[in-house]
Amino acid sequence: ITFILMFRCFYITLPSKKVMIYSNENVRRRDRLLSEERAFQLLEEGEYGILSMVNDENEGAYGIPISFVWDRGDYIYIHCAPQGHKLRCIAKQPRVSFCVVGRTNVLSSKFTTEYESIVIDCTASIGLTAEERMNALHLLLQKYSPNDIDMGMTYAEKSFSRTEIIRLHISTMSGKAKAVKI
Repeated sequence: ITFILMFRCFYITLPSKKVMIYSNENVRRRDRLLSEERAFQLLEEGEYGILSMVNDENEGAYGIPISFVWDRGDYIYIHCAPQGHKLRCIAKQPRVSFCVVGRTNVLSSKFTTEYESIVIDCTASIGLTAEERMNALHLLLQKYSPNDIDMGMTYAEKSFSRTEIIRLHISTMSGKAKAVKI
């Protein structure tokens, strides 16, 4: 507990530089490119993303919707239990894909959908230091429970041994959007 309380004083929000590559060169529909600015905004504000991995038995894919937080740099953090299917998948194959969908609007009479999304190529890591794991939990609280951070940190401290953090190192990201003129 002493370590965690001392560490709690360390929390500050530092602006991180974006070093990952934003590239739309492989997007087929050139008329639907999402701007880099909107892509980073979507990464910061997105409510959830879809983490896609190779199944741990190498017999297909495994994708799950999951809460996340971006550190405004090269990393996305996800929390989970210390055992489970996704951790086994990552242990076998750390190359993963992460997708965030922003605004959507089904236009039934036009037989189409307006949308915006980003697809991110990542390398997943587990077994992070206690300091990085606790900082990731703090970032998650800032995003999802900004009015209850102190209470959330108390909860995080109590359940820390039952919590794993997955770090996604962003390699490349691309974005696509469709807006329909009415």
